[in-house]
This record gives sequence, C-alpha cells and structure tokens, in this order.
Amino acid sequence: MLRKLLLLLSIAIAAPTFAQDTDPIIASVKALDQASDDYQSIDAAFNGRATSSEAQALKDRAAAVKQTATTQVTLLQTQLQLVDARVAQLGPVTPGVVETPDITAQRKLLAQQRSTVDSAIKRGKLLGTEADQLNTEIGQSQADAFSERMSERVASPLSGSFWSALIRWLPRDSRRLSAFVKAETGAIGTGIRTGGLPAALLGIIVALALIFPVRLALRAAGRRYVIERVPGNRLRRTGLALWLAVIGTIVPALAALSLVGGFRAGTMIAPAWEPVAARFELACLIAALITALGGALLQRKQPSWRLVPLSDDAANALRPWTFAAAGVTLVSFLLIALRDAMGASGSAQAAVDGVAALLYIALVLWYLIGAARIRADIVREHDETRGDQSVIAFLSLATWGVLAASVVSLLTGYVALSYFLARFIIWIAVIAASLYLLLLSVDDICSTVFDRDGKVANLFHHGFGMRRSLIDQFGVALSALLRLLLILTAAGLVLFPFGSNVTTLFGQIARFANGVTIGQVTISPGAILRAAAVLAVGLFVVRGIQRWLVNRYLPATELDAGAQNSIAMVARYTGLILAVLWALASLGIGIERIALLLSALSVGIGFGLQAITQNFVSGLILLAERPVKIGDWVRIGDQEGDVKRISVRATEIQIADRSTLIVPNSELITKSIVNKTLADPLGRIQLQFSVPLGTDVEQVRNMVMAIYEAQPAVLDDPKPSLFIDTIADGRINFNGFAFVNSPRSVYGTRSDIWFRLLSELPEAGIELGTTPQQVEWINGRPTGAEGIIGGEEDPTLHPKG
Repeated sequence: MLRKLLLLLSIAIAAPTFAQDTDPIIASVKALDQASDDYQSIDAAFNGRATSSEAQALKDRAAAVKQTATTQVTLLQTQLQLVDARVAQLGPVTPGVVETPDITAQRKLLAQQRSTVDSAIKRGKLLGTEADQLNTEIGQSQADAFSERMSERVASPLSGSFWSALIRWLPRDSRRLSAFVKAETGAIGTGIRTGGLPAALLGIIVALALIFPVRLALRAAGRRYVIERVPGNRLRRTGLALWLAVIGTIVPALAALSLVGGFRAGTMIAPAWEPVAARFELACLIAALITALGGALLQRKQPSWRLVPLSDDAANALRPWTFAAAGVTLVSFLLIALRDAMGASGSAQAAVDGVAALLYIALVLWYLIGAARIRADIVREHDETRGDQSVIAFLSLATWGVLAASVVSLLTGYVALSYFLARFIIWIAVIAASLYLLLLSVDDICSTVFDRDGKVANLFHHGFGMRRSLIDQFGVALSALLRLLLILTAAGLVLFPFGSNVTTLFGQIARFANGVTIGQVTISPGAILRAAAVLAVGLFVVRGIQRWLVNRYLPATELDAGAQNSIAMVARYTGLILAVLWALASLGIGIERIALLLSALSVGIGFGLQAITQNFVSGLILLAERPVKIGDWVRIGDQEGDVKRISVRATEIQIADRSTLIVPNSELITKSIVNKTLADPLGRIQLQFSVPLGTDVEQVRNMVMAIYEAQPAVLDDPKPSLFIDTIADGRINFNGFAFVNSPRSVYGTRSDIWFRLLSELPEAGIELGTTPQQVEWINGRPTGAEGIIGGEEDPTLHPKG
C-alpha cells in the first residue's frame, strides 16, 4: 500500500511537468528557440570567404531553419485559432456585471496564451524571413565568387611572363607533387603491411567483373527482354535505349565505387588523396554517362533501333567522339583534383586550367569539323539538305561562337573562363542528349501504359467503368506533365556549372510546393491535387446519382419522358455546381470569395456571355415550365419534328429527313412555335375537295365515311366528319376531318385516304375537283382572290373595258 501511495504521489508531482513538456505551444516555442540558435551559428560561420562546399552546407542549414520556422508558425496559427474560439465561447464582458472568479481567471489565462502565441508567430515569421535573406546572401556570395574567378586574369600563354612564372615555381610545385605522391605510396605500403591488400584486390576484381561480364550480361538481358516481352511499337526502341544508358552509366560508376572502396577498406588511400578519390568517382560517373548516351542513341550495330535520325556513316563517325569526350572529362577532372589537393602554385593552377581548356577546345573542334563534313556529304548525296536545318544551323553557329570565345579567353589570359566555356559546351551536349532520351522514353511509356486498348485501360474500363478515351487522355496529360518537369530539371542542370543555381531552382520549386499566395488565397500543388480529387469524386457521385435516377427511380414513377428528362437534367447540373463548389472549397477558396469573384465578373458576364446566359436561363425555364418537352411534335418556321433532347443550352429536334435541328433555348422561349402535342397528342387529317352540283351528296358522304372507317389509323373517337363548305361555280365544296393518335401519322394516313378517294369516287361516276379559284384584274393589277363571295359573284372583281 505504501508503494502504491508513493507511485501515485510521484505521478501527481510529475504530471504538471509532463503536461508542460507536451503542450504544443511550449513545444513550438522551444523549436523556434532552437532554430534561432541555429540561425545565429550559421550567421557567425558565414564570412563571405567560404568555399563552394562550405557555402552550400550553410545554405542547406539556413533552408532548414526557414522550414522549421514555417512549420512552427503553421502550428501556432492553429493554436491561435483554438484560443480565439475559446475566447469567443466566453463572449464579451457585460458592462455592470461582476463575473465569477473562475471566469475572470479563465479570461486572464486565455489572454496570456493568446499573447504568447501571437508573439511566437511574429517571431517565427521574422526568423523565416531572416533565414531566407541569409540564404540569398550566401547564394549571392557564391555567384560573386564565381564571377570573381571567371574575371581573374593571368599572363597570356603566348607571353614569356606566363612561362617564366611557371618555371620559377616549378621546383616548389615539384616538391609538393613528390610529397603528395609519396604520401599515397606510403599509404599503399602501409596498407599492404597491415593486411589491406586482399580488400584492395577484391575491389579491383569486383570492378573488373562489373565492367565486363556483368555489364555485358545486363545489356544482353535487356535486349532479349524488349524483343520478347515489349510490344512492337516505339517503346521497344526507347526502352532498350534507356536500359543501355542506365546500365552503361550505373555499372561503371559502381565499378569505380568498388575500386575506391576496396582501397579505402585496405587503408591504402592517404587522407590528402581523399578529395582526389571522390573526384575520381564523380569523373567516372560522368564519363560513363557520356559513353552510355552515345551508345544508346547512336546504335551503330543496330540501325533499325536508332532513335536519332542519322545515317550509318554519321553514327560511325560520331561514336569515337563520345569515347574521346569521356576520356577528356576523366583526365580534366583528375588534373583539377590533383592540382587542388596538392596545393599547387597560382601559375601551376593556371597551367592546368589551360591544359584542360585545350583538351576541351580540341574535342569540340573535332566534333564541329566532323559534323560539317557529315552535312556536306548529305548535301552532295541528296543535292539538298533533308528537313528543316535551321535549328541545327543555329546550334552549330552558337557552338562556334562559344568555342571562339574560349580560344580568345585562353590567349588573353582568362584561363579559368576559357576552361569553363569549353567544358560548358560538353556539359550542354550531355544534358541535351539525356533530355532527348528521357523525353522520348517518358512519352512512349505513358502512351503505352495508358493506351486505350492496353491492360490498364481494360482494368479501369471493366472495373470502374471509365471511358477508354479518358484513360488515353490521362496518359497524354501525364506525359506532358512529366516532360515539363524534365525540361525544368534540365534547365536547372544547365546552370549547375555557374554555382548554386540548381539548388536555387529546386528551392524555388520547393517554395512553390509550399504554396503560392494570391491575395488572401494560398494555392499549393497539394491543394490542387486535393481539389482535383474532390472534383473527381464529386463528378463520380453525380454520375452515379444521375444513372440511378434515369435507370431506376424515374422509370418507376408515372412521369412522362419529358418530366423524367427535366428532373434528370436539373439534378445533373445541380450536382455539377455542388461538386465545383466543393472542389473550390478544398482549394481554399470560400463561398464568400466565389461570390466576390462573380460580382467582379458580372459586367463581363453580362456583355461577353449574354447569349450563353440567355440560353442557359431559357433552358432552365423549359425544364421547369415544360412548354416543350421530349417527345413533342413541334414546328419552328418551315421545319417540324420530334423533340429528342433538351439541355440547358439548346434543344435537339429530329426532323423528317432524320437529321437533327439544334435550336437555342432562347428561340423556344422568345419566339412563336407550334407544339402539336402540348395539349392533345392527336393528329388531325383535313380533306378538301369538290364535286359537280347535282351529285348525290349522301353517296359521297357514305363513301368518304367508309374510307375513313377502313383506315386502321383513323380513330373512332373523335369521330370522322364530312361537311359541305360552300357551293360555288356549279360545284359543291366538301371539308372533311379525321383524327389519328399522333401528328406523326397524319401525313401517311392522309395519303392513303387520298389514294382511295381518287380511285373509288371516279369509279362510282363522281367527278372530283378542288375548290375553284380565279384571278381577277383590278385597275390593271393582278390579284389572287376567290371569285365567289358568299355564294355570289362580286362584280367589282371583273376588269373594266
């Protein structure tokens, strides 16, 4: 019992401390304190003379401080909302009313918490701004250092002072080189004596195995796989090229890592040689990438698999250049690494830069001369260049310009600038080749995976009911998005030799990923994806509800087709509006902002979208009042037909020749139309004919009524009828009526009746005719009028004279 009491007492004592440690406000304040200390240390370490690697490390730390500040500010803003909500629950202080002590204490505590949180938020925002400014300052210092190095001028290699300085410092540089080499030989000897030789030999064996049997086996396996498994389309070629590029880059890089790792494991690398070893690994990676890209794109032994539109002669001529580019890159990287690691003199550094620049200049000059010869051969063979050569001509001219600038810089003493420009040409070529291969691969992969007849399309079509065209469109859109990201990444890598531009680019991308504030709305890629997902779910729900209404619920009601269509259309557009509003809310745009936007656009909508708005409102009126509904037989101008579909913009009417007449809804609301089936769906047949005076009218009546009764389409109710209309010019004019169940049956039934009437009455000796009309002349002007008025002749209609 005593032990239990002590345990409870210890828990009671530790509870406030534990609660204090787990308080989110206190935790955020402590995190801001730590971030502030980190910022102070970064600011103290940055003195403007840091190396490139040191400056990059400081930039990364400053970016981490900014990210911490941003995260904690977001958490504190949530806590501030909670405190404000609690304050709102208490309500304002009522004048003249004395509150209880606990309410007063609660108000005081909440006020203190709000003050603490508000101060912490302001502090976090300030810290984030300061960290961002420090990051920019470090990046600017890197850019300034790069500019200073590029503008550094030494004596021209054509002058004697350049060589005299090199000779003067040669003994010192020789001693440094000898001591540097001696340090490594000593490390190797020490490693052998201490038993490190097996590790080094193992690294060499693994490196050789990776370069030769493993690489060749993987290349053959990839070629065999694409031939046997990949469909016979563009993906087969791009897939093989991508596989060869990846294997040709990664496997030699792993071999270099294995080689260096074996020597490290055997303690055969001196500490001073560690930068050289690291630079050797990087140089092997870049050299392997160059050779792998050349082999994957040129495909000398398999021209049918070649992605680049080049002839066999051009591919054979360019392939050795890729090996030379890889060799020059490897040699130049190692020379620069040795120079920096041994601490060479300024003249030796300039000499190494000059040698590396000469190697790159010779390499680029070789390529330009070879490319010019290839184009000349093409012109001789085909009498003209094939295709549009403007882009190639521009790139060739730009390369010649950069090469000339590099040569001039080298001759005038700007050796570092010359080396940079010459190496930059090779770097651009590597980026362009990689981007070309990746763009083709991404497009072919997306087009194949999301093909409308592929397995993925079958899965989504049969499993989720998605249209195949929609899946195909998704593949095209995904390909465009991925290729855009590749282009942006390539643009950043192009700027990589200038310093920290790649990290600046990715910093901008990360800043965009955190959100872009437009007015009072923050839009981020996550919010866009969330809104797209919400919109997709909303559209899926709307589609399901409409399908249920059309196929299940509405057919079970007693509503006609027009009413069912009206309900389905109103439900559909209501659901679409709600889904869009839901998506906008997920994007962070509230209803009040939407209303403000609509009010701002009201003038533009009133003028620019007047016709669309009019048709939309007219469509809603048609769906609500239903003066015209689906299935009605209407006449508009000289066209008539069945109403097949009513949407919110237009109405579709199928006319007699089976074509579709699309009428804007505003025409149905604002103009006169004839709806033959609105009040009564029956169709009326009218017959007008005449017989000579003296004909047995009862016989005519009986024969006509018999013809009516013989027609199955003629209804008994209302009954058919025949009337004597007029007697004129010695003829009796009849007017007969009959009804059918639909206006659509009028034309055919009337034709059948006329056929029988024109055959049976003449057989009975009854002469048929039409109501006589005559043309009279009044003052020399023709006019069409009936010559009989009220059964008597009008003498004023006869011409005078």
